[in-house]
Amino acid sequence: MTFRSKIDRTFIVIMSVALVIVALATLWPVAYELFFTNSPEYPAIWIMTSLFLLCTGFLIWISLDIHYTFYDDYLYVKGGPFRSKIKYKDMTKVNKSSNILAGYRILSSKDALEIHYNHSLMGSIIISPDNQEQFLNVLLEKAPHIA
Repeated sequence: MTFRSKIDRTFIVIMSVALVIVALATLWPVAYELFFTNSPEYPAIWIMTSLFLLCTGFLIWISLDIHYTFYDDYLYVKGGPFRSKIKYKDMTKVNKSSNILAGYRILSSKDALEIHYNHSLMGSIIISPDNQEQFLNVLLEKAPHIA
């Protein structure tokens, strides 16, 4: 069973601000070269435009391609290029969390769950499934020892 990540207004605002900052940092020099210099440096313009496209593409990829999939032995968490396999037997507890700025997180909402597990660098992962109640039911069915 696969769950998508819930997307809330706060996340949209944070991502919009990040995209505006990337656009200003990469496209302002392009505009300056094109409109305020006598002989624009076209290689620099292509490099900065490519950098803008790569950065925005990466931000959109990690924001919109978030899935949580239940397999027989583990929960597979995927957000863009970031992936984690969390074995059910390694999970120790699950609790609600609204802290989206700290820790290992693959989410897009303040309404999140924190899954604590052994054998992790940060000790837990914070996720935001779109249907938390159904997600928790499936998780407790797969890992009843964390209830």
